[in-house]
Amino acid sequence: MPTVDVTITFLAMEHPSMLRPKRVAREGVALVRVDPPTAEVAARFYRDVGGAYHWLDRAAWTEAQWTEELSREGSELWVLRVDGEDAGFFEMLMPRPGVREIHYFGLLPGFEGQGLGAHLLTMAVERGWDAGADHVILNTCTLDHPGALPNYLARGFEIVGTRTERRELPEHA
Repeated sequence: MPTVDVTITFLAMEHPSMLRPKRVAREGVALVRVDPPTAEVAARFYRDVGGAYHWLDRAAWTEAQWTEELSREGSELWVLRVDGEDAGFFEMLMPRPGVREIHYFGLLPGFEGQGLGAHLLTMAVERGWDAGADHVILNTCTLDHPGALPNYLARGFEIVGTRTERRELPEHA
């Protein structure tokens, strides 16, 4: 397996006034909560969004592992739909009281480049504040979509740290 250096960037938003919202101005765009969150939906988005970006930490999870993770206090799963078709998602966690983490976030292939990422991120951050957050956090890495970090910064997140680590990537990637 090839080994690469991966830089992880940790970001935070400490007040709702930091959010610089951006929305798409088109009909047929809706955010739908999956309540309760299901292993089937979460695993499908994880695989279909993250496959291109080497999301591997949950790749071999069982349904029981997904169910356990999604049943944690504060866990939420949201799906972006465009004209009734699934387009993207975010998973939000509460790692500690007062903090909402956008744990996984992304668009399905074919929905990039339409402003939907900025729209979805705006809605995810607003959901964090609505859920009672004192801080909204997330992280990204150099394996993620090249537009991820610029989108996070453009919406008002600030970098609070970085870490570089070596990762093995599968041969077929």
